[in-house]
Amino acid sequence: MLRMTEQQRPSAHTPGPRRKSAQGSAASRSGAGNKAADKPNDRAADNSGPKVGDGEKSPAKRRRRRSRRRSSATTPTTTTQEAGRGRSRRSNRDKRAKARGTQRYPERSHMQTNDETSAGGLVVSGLAESVSASGEVDLSKVYVALIGRLDRRGRLLWSMPKGHVEPGENRAATAEREVWEETGVHGEVFAELGVIDYWFVSEGTRIHKTVHHHLLRYVDGDLNDEDPEVTEVAWIPASELIERLAYADERKLARIAHDMLPEFARQAKAEGKATPR
Repeated sequence: MLRMTEQQRPSAHTPGPRRKSAQGSAASRSGAGNKAADKPNDRAADNSGPKVGDGEKSPAKRRRRRSRRRSSATTPTTTTQEAGRGRSRRSNRDKRAKARGTQRYPERSHMQTNDETSAGGLVVSGLAESVSASGEVDLSKVYVALIGRLDRRGRLLWSMPKGHVEPGENRAATAEREVWEETGVHGEVFAELGVIDYWFVSEGTRIHKTVHHHLLRYVDGDLNDEDPEVTEVAWIPASELIERLAYADERKLARIAHDMLPEFARQAKAEGKATPR
């Protein structure tokens, strides 16, 4: 029986032989005789260099990470100084455009501005007569007085009569006076219709006009166009009022009147207020 020396006895900490892969066994059996160290491109077979996962990154990953850091460090950012230079360049462009007479952003106008207040409205005829025995209201039997003016193109534009509020005059009195002056008929205010406002320029002055509209019950009078600012005057069926008016803001008021008139017609019928003929 042979005895093993200390050097020949296997140590408890000495690793055993590694199991060869099937590919390595086949290579050995084929007699290729190439060692794993002779394959520099085969990292799995190269045990001499560092492995990924041993705290060492692959060169390709290191290059990509450095590239990302470099690109993020050179990303342009807008600073306050650069923003100031941008504003300065825009200002210079505007100055050059102004010198050429083609200013991009026109300067704010220093035109004088005035506020004006007017009042007017619709004088209504035939409220009680438009109500049937069953209580239905036929707005084609209700008539309102409108005025027509020619515009610069020669078109006849229909609108509600209105005019300036005189000093010390209340708006209802102004509406009654203006309706009489522009249509020739007298009316009595019985309800407020609405307020509109708009801007226009007259003789170098910007004017902000506010117009208070009312509903007026016909009292007496005949239509006439004696007012020099009025081209034509006519009774228009309330059912056609919306499409007859030329201005969008007055058409909005006409829709309000279209909703209000049936209730006023029933009230006039109940109170026995017949329209003067």
